[in-house]
Parts: sequence; structure tokens; C-alpha cells
Amino acid sequence: MNMLSMLALKAQLILNNEEGQDLIEYALLVGFISLAAVAAISGISAEVSAIYTAIASQLATA
Repeated sequence: MNMLSMLALKAQLILNNEEGQDLIEYALLVGFISLAAVAAISGISAEVSAIYTAIASQLATA
């Protein structure tokens, strides 16, 4: 086997290697879930703040 065909064979083996793929997929999934949670909490925070402000103003007038 010449050097070029050995290099092509090694490249093919590296491209077909699936070890560690699950770990990367789980890491991406956790990252996307974290981003979604941060976005949801950021969107809700203004509404929660408005509710607490309304409660505080009603308690102040009581």
C-alpha cells in the first residue's frame, strides 16, 4: 500500500468513527434546553413583576 492510499484509509476510518457522538448530542440537547429555559424565564419575568407591583399597590392602599 502506498502512502496516499493509507492516508485515504485513515481518513475514511476517522470519518466513520462514531465514538463520542452520543456525548456531543447530549451536550447540544442540554444547551438548547438551557437556552429555551432562559428565554422563557426572561419572557415571564416582566409579567411576574407586574403582578407583584399590582399586589403591592393594593396592599399599600388597604
